[in-house]
Amino acid sequence: MSETKATSRRDFVKTAAIAAAGFMIVPRYVLGGKGYTAPSDRLLIAGIGVGGKGESDLTGFYAGGKCDVAYLCDVDTNRAARSVNRFPKAKFYKDWRELFDKESKNFDAVSVATPDHNHAIITMAAMQMGKHVYVQKPLTHDIYEARMLTEGAKRYKVVTQMGNQGASGDGVRQLREWYNAGVIGDVHTVYCWTDRPVWPQGIAWPAKKADVPANLDWDLWLGTAPEKDYIEKLVPFNWRGWWDYGTGALGDMACHLVEAPFRVLGLGYPTEVEASVGSVYVDEFKRGYFPESCPPSSHAIMTFASAKKGGSPIKLHWMDGGIQPERPVELGPNERMGDGGNGALFIGTKGKMMCSTYGRDPKLLPLSRTSEVNTPKTISLVPGGEAGHYTQWVEAAIAGYGKMELSSDFSIAGPLTETVLMGNLAIRGFDIRKQSADGKGYSYPGRYIKLLWDGPKMKVTNFDEANQFVKREYRKGWNLTV
Repeated sequence: MSETKATSRRDFVKTAAIAAAGFMIVPRYVLGGKGYTAPSDRLLIAGIGVGGKGESDLTGFYAGGKCDVAYLCDVDTNRAARSVNRFPKAKFYKDWRELFDKESKNFDAVSVATPDHNHAIITMAAMQMGKHVYVQKPLTHDIYEARMLTEGAKRYKVVTQMGNQGASGDGVRQLREWYNAGVIGDVHTVYCWTDRPVWPQGIAWPAKKADVPANLDWDLWLGTAPEKDYIEKLVPFNWRGWWDYGTGALGDMACHLVEAPFRVLGLGYPTEVEASVGSVYVDEFKRGYFPESCPPSSHAIMTFASAKKGGSPIKLHWMDGGIQPERPVELGPNERMGDGGNGALFIGTKGKMMCSTYGRDPKLLPLSRTSEVNTPKTISLVPGGEAGHYTQWVEAAIAGYGKMELSSDFSIAGPLTETVLMGNLAIRGFDIRKQSADGKGYSYPGRYIKLLWDGPKMKVTNFDEANQFVKREYRKGWNLTV
């Protein structure tokens, strides 16, 4: 990486701030003073990572009719092609730092849909310029990053939203209505499960490097991650299964599945977590043990204090790789649990309820209760439901910080992401090996213990080796300036 590209985040933000002379930290629609209306009252958005989910996010914003996609940025020109064709007036960049440096006066908000490992550094830089941000789930790769973005959103007074669109759906609101009305009593156990991963996990990093495609800037794609040779089939999808870039099945799906119990039960930081995983170290040939790769399946159990005074602790089970909980006795043999491959099940002192991905299709058990139980409607719905997740952020950004309530702003999304990544601490801690003093063998201290968590301090208190995953080291030249 050149000297210019290796500029630290602190130097970059300082330089950009001076160049903008303070202009860019105020949205354009505010600059005219009281009563001023921006042209067409539209939000100008810069998309960072504009292929795949990034493309659909931009389409979701645009569909609301109150924004324009002003800039596109992607390290892969092939991946970006559909967005370039869809938004032909948008100027294209490969390097988000160059875009921010040159165009900071000319857009109001940023959509971030890169791989997980670069979410935080891009998002923090945007917030420091006063830009509103929409970030794909999971919010960050590490717990430390999630905490910093949560604090940064409040410090820089920008409108934020994470891309877990189920948070705006009707389903999670119905679950809350039932729970708040006492229909299932006090919940003590929750199961969340997914059929992910649908990408390779539990495999060795390929020994054979490959030629970098002409359409891909590999160095920019790596960003904060360690320097490595390019390998085939990593981009654009399979990076999710490697710890350097992704956060596994938990990171991919838990923000969609755990969001419902997190919101319904008012969960805070977990107090402890333990895990078991599939395909761990077997023998001296290391069959099935690959520390760079997320496991093919896992079961993490997180314990939370009840949000209700005097309530019992709540245990949340996360299961992936096709592992599912025992079917409730109230569910008929031919009745589907969740949506089949994914779902969430709440077990209370007076009954049970369940939903599928995104909190959709909420049901009471037995299913006949769903139509029999009527509760008052006390919680406002988001117009458009899941689709409204996009327009809600656009309209809130136009209105300005603090003017509208959002479904998954960083004050909500940050703690949720920390909870999700806490599960990964236990999954990764499970495989930590320690060489014996005589150098002849290994022990596995992570395998036989549960991790005790001090949420406010972001620290595992009983197994210090696991804390290495709370905050990772960035590649030289990349820094998260807070």
